[in-house]
Amino acid sequence: MNPSTAQARVLVDELVRHDVRQVVLCPGSRNAALAMALHRVCVAGRLTLHVRVDERSAGFFALGLVRGSGRPVAVVCTSGTGVANLHPAMLEAAHSHLPLIALTADRPVELVGSGASQTTVQHGIFGALVSTVDFPMAERRAGQNAVWRGMIGRSLRADGPVHLNVPFREPLVPDEGEDWPEDLAGRDGDRPWTVVAPLAESRCGATEIGHLGRRTLVVIGDASPELARSTASFASAAGWPVIVEPLGFAAGDTVATGSLMLAAGLPESLRPESLLVVGHPSLSRGVQRVIRETPVVHVVSEHPQWTDPQGQADHVTGPLAVEPPRFDGTWLSRWQDADASLKSIVDKFLADEPWPTGLHVASVLVDALPYGATLFLGSSNPVRDVDLVAPHRTDLRILANRGLAGIDGTLSSAAGASMAAERGYALVGDLTFLHDINGLLIGPGEIRPNLAIVVLNDDGGGIFSLLEQGSPEHADSFERVFGTPHGADLAALCAGYGVPHTLVPDAAALREALVPADGIRVIEVRADRSRLRDLHSRLRSVAAEAW
Repeated sequence: MNPSTAQARVLVDELVRHDVRQVVLCPGSRNAALAMALHRVCVAGRLTLHVRVDERSAGFFALGLVRGSGRPVAVVCTSGTGVANLHPAMLEAAHSHLPLIALTADRPVELVGSGASQTTVQHGIFGALVSTVDFPMAERRAGQNAVWRGMIGRSLRADGPVHLNVPFREPLVPDEGEDWPEDLAGRDGDRPWTVVAPLAESRCGATEIGHLGRRTLVVIGDASPELARSTASFASAAGWPVIVEPLGFAAGDTVATGSLMLAAGLPESLRPESLLVVGHPSLSRGVQRVIRETPVVHVVSEHPQWTDPQGQADHVTGPLAVEPPRFDGTWLSRWQDADASLKSIVDKFLADEPWPTGLHVASVLVDALPYGATLFLGSSNPVRDVDLVAPHRTDLRILANRGLAGIDGTLSSAAGASMAAERGYALVGDLTFLHDINGLLIGPGEIRPNLAIVVLNDDGGGIFSLLEQGSPEHADSFERVFGTPHGADLAALCAGYGVPHTLVPDAAALREALVPADGIRVIEVRADRSRLRDLHSRLRSVAAEAW
């Protein structure tokens, strides 16, 4: 057996022993030994192998698999530019604290700087947020099995990504012999070579919350379902209202129009004296404004990093670890009354608006999804539209790439997340769709998710219409440098990828198109972007008038 084959087989075997059950492979030359080792283990039924030809899409597909399964996933590629294409997914994994493993082939060290093809400095290629572990070059000698396996156990982490960089010399494919100077087996019973106990929690739970009084408002962003539910239960007992972003919908009993309330500006009667911020809220300026204007801010984080871009936090702890205080219900009742009033106003507002807008699509989509479905939301307007007007369904699993909140790789991430779901759905804008259209490129022998992708197509960058650059005084430059119309024919593009496409003209047709079906399909809704800024301005105005 040649050294490349020996090392590749040991690394793949040890990854499986460390609970890696899915791997995404991008074909290449230098990673041939890894590719063949993965195929061998897949045929043996020890892991599921997915093959993708585009490394950027592959990285985000693997990231989606992590989100959907809750387990570590490896993405494997060849050397050079293929590694660099994993960078966006690795950054998102780092900021989302997800165990994505980049297993990259490298060239022998003597070729670095020599001008050899696909040869660069791969150590640290993903920057300071992702550690690179450089494996030694395999040699035909004893004493390496324990080193290779031990390095896997030392490198993997549960709360973030890691880069495993492995140089390979030719020959890169198996030869006829199986002889090797030492036994290459792992531990008995399919155990990891080194079982590493998790470290104790880095941050203690909150045991002193006397600074959180009766007029406390709870804001839940991207948080685990368990933390969202436990916090909402605590708040209910304390008599505190809870506002959630879509990734926290699992919380349960919350203020349905809370995000719109914050966007419109709170009246004096609803302004909190203290704020409990849970997880990673990232969607609205209204949330940032209430954080800035509230005298006491307590942040609860599940990770060493916490969300506080304005530097307003007075306290940062882990989850609440005390009995809830028992305040009278007048503060909560005041919020519930305002919520009910605004909900009826918003329903009438949407009913009076001509179809379609992003708000219409978000509301209908979330309402129409089958029980227990997985919904992956694109960044920019789709996740914000759901935040503003969609019903808060606790039975749905709602996911998004909100670590860095880019539009990169959204289709690929949605496909990966939907692999673990009986029924998967995604809501994206047209630029997000076009940015990752290679996420639709799946080989004929590959496993496909059941995923319906709803695309709100307003022919450009609608979110910029809602920002400062979308104001009338910037109209001369807006359309070319921010609006960026593309005129793309989504139906023709889908046909090129062999993906069914449906153009829906109204809400009833959208509901019908959302009926569960097998495979990947695209549902397009065309909207008029020129109405967007005025629409949101009028929505905020009617919300403000509700007080």
